[in-house]
Amino acid sequence: MASSLTVETVTSALATVNDPEIRRPITDLDMVKSVDIAADGAVHVGIFLTVAGCPLRDKITKDVTAAVSKLPGVSAVRVELDVMSDEQRKGLQQKLRGGEPAKEIPFAKPNSLTKVYAVASGKGGVGKSSITVNLAVAMATSGLKVGVVDADIYGHSVPRMLGVTGTPTKVEDMIMPPSAHDVKVISVGMFTPGNTPVVWRGPMLHRALQQFLADVYWGDLDVLLMDLPPGTGDIAISVAQLLPSAEILVVTTPQQAAAEVAERAGAIAAQTHQQVAGVIENMSYLPCPHCGEHTEIFGSGGGEQVAEALTTTLGARVPMLGQVPIDVRLREGGDNGQPLVLTDPDALAAKELRTIADKLAVRSRGLLGRQLGISPIRKG
Repeated sequence: MASSLTVETVTSALATVNDPEIRRPITDLDMVKSVDIAADGAVHVGIFLTVAGCPLRDKITKDVTAAVSKLPGVSAVRVELDVMSDEQRKGLQQKLRGGEPAKEIPFAKPNSLTKVYAVASGKGGVGKSSITVNLAVAMATSGLKVGVVDADIYGHSVPRMLGVTGTPTKVEDMIMPPSAHDVKVISVGMFTPGNTPVVWRGPMLHRALQQFLADVYWGDLDVLLMDLPPGTGDIAISVAQLLPSAEILVVTTPQQAAAEVAERAGAIAAQTHQQVAGVIENMSYLPCPHCGEHTEIFGSGGGEQVAEALTTTLGARVPMLGQVPIDVRLREGGDNGQPLVLTDPDALAAKELRTIADKLAVRSRGLLGRQLGISPIRKG
């Protein structure tokens, strides 16, 4: 009956609706403007959108309608959308930051529990972005909260590989990142028209990376993966400055020439005082679909060579995390925005990528940059 409906019961139903970008209940975000119940059981719900051009307004309307319609006695649901005022948006921004001052990088705080991996390579063409995307999705499907920063400013490709179709939404000076396959993503490609090249030098690159880390609302992430450009240039140095606790993942191929260059990408950790989480060898071999034999198209031993050289250089063991075989479906998945670990989880390459993801997910954070809670004691 309509008489059993109250504002409280409707509000409780609305608490089950999450904002699709922020991933928190709309009731917690003060997005519920009003709830009116007519005598015949018709319910009118007013919802505040963060911005006028919210790209997910239809989804919010659909989710609100579905949640309220389930209540006994509801005869109809009408959703009316409004837009937050500047003051309301500032309040939301403060709430999302938990009262923390703006422009801080949450992952750089000593108490941050987010594992940050900077995926690096000595040269281009070794499949670094493909590895990053598949690791991110593998971790997300295992239940982790994952984000990816496409820090390859000049050669950004992560949005396509992940199949991201949404665009970032701005709330005051905070950016809500779009997501795909339960992975939050930000890339400079989301802010440039078409396939326009990015022509920036060092300071601009540093500022862009800083904004991706500080201005984007990532929420409580378990893992943040950063797809770096090849080499040891400005971005690699900026990552070390902005996120000194980030660990480096080195991607190489078995080819000796590629391995030598990859060593330099990992050896930067000796100068920046970062840890190297390990080495991933991509395109390790081509498995025969009939006999199962392996053809080493690009040679062999490159990954082990890099791991051993970095272990010697850094004075700490750098493990070989895995060897990913050649699989045309890995390339096709990148072109289509459907990562291999989702489309063909039983493929050899997919299994190896999941194994690597599992190894990285269980790593504990080191003590670098963390406060130990000890203080000097004066002797009497």
